[in-house]
Amino acid sequence: MTVIFIHGVPDTHRLWADVLTALPDGDYICPDLPGFGCKLPEGGAAIMDGYAAWLEGLLEAACQDVGEPVHLVGHDWGGLLVQRVAGWNPDKVKTWAAGGVAIDEDYVWHDIAQVCQTPGEGEALMAAMDEAAFAAALEEARVPPARAAEMASFGDETMKDCILALYRSATAIGTDWADSLPGLAQRPGLVLWGEHDPYASVAVGRKLAERTGAKFHLYEDCGHWWPYERAEQTARLLAEHWEQAP
Repeated sequence: MTVIFIHGVPDTHRLWADVLTALPDGDYICPDLPGFGCKLPEGGAAIMDGYAAWLEGLLEAACQDVGEPVHLVGHDWGGLLVQRVAGWNPDKVKTWAAGGVAIDEDYVWHDIAQVCQTPGEGEALMAAMDEAAFAAALEEARVPPARAAEMASFGDETMKDCILALYRSATAIGTDWADSLPGLAQRPGLVLWGEHDPYASVAVGRKLAERTGAKFHLYEDCGHWWPYERAEQTARLLAEHWEQAP
């Protein structure tokens, strides 16, 4: 069994560490998004279509290596990328799972995203986010303190620049990527959502599940970062999801 895990913003592959520890043995691929805890390749563009193409390349390579479709899992921006790429390539995907964000024409970006999308305001926000302020903001969003400090330690200038470029490329992502949804409905999906997610309401997650025929799981008394807050439960839900794949 091969699974590609994709983290979101402002994370690195370390988002999945606790989930992976609780999973049964498998071939788990957990890359960093280019520019997030690693260098942005020369000539690389930190825009939504660029990251989608990057994930599509990973998917193609994994399928060639194992000779069959693989599973995709994404959180936050990783969830958007999983939805896009699985919708483009349902023949290469056994199952998909995503949460914390959805491709939705009616979705309005949360306040922080809108600041990042605004020239000048986004740069000011990033300038104010030194490591201590970064960690404090993450803790306020219910990231466990040790994990918040770890996340903040990777928030360098490269990551900050990528965050601004990515959000600015995605002001109309719900419309631009809406054609992914029919393909998503062709493969078994699992939508995972925190009850108190401040960035996208539970209704957004339920709508994604309804539109794609995916299962929906609500983490009660949980925020946006369910891979941290509910690692063991997430591992169990994913393992059950994969076992039921045709």
